[in-house]
Amino acid sequence: MPEAVRLESECSVPGWRLVKALDRCGLDREIREAGWTFFCLAGEIRTTVFGIDEEEMVCRTIEEILVRLKLEEFNSLEITRVASEASKRFLGVLCVTVSAQSQHIQGPARLAAA
Repeated sequence: MPEAVRLESECSVPGWRLVKALDRCGLDREIREAGWTFFCLAGEIRTTVFGIDEEEMVCRTIEEILVRLKLEEFNSLEITRVASEASKRFLGVLCVTVSAQSQHIQGPARLAAA
């Protein structure tokens, strides 16, 4: 992130931070005001997990998405939807689906000296 951009954030998945109090438009505005670029990469990613602890399931689902995207060139991820419902097959077992969009924050292009 640009040093000029001060974002309220907290640790989330190891190696990643969760930006708080800003939506995509607000984050984009902050990044562009610092002279950087913020853009989406193609394709939505969706992963589903089953379990009992909903908060742990959401973290596990995000970790799975990041593993699937490991080889892609991105440095931010927008969680676009989190859906949770009780499974009809197993009493007490929850199903959590997380949808996300990979994104990239890029610094200004540097011109090579002639």
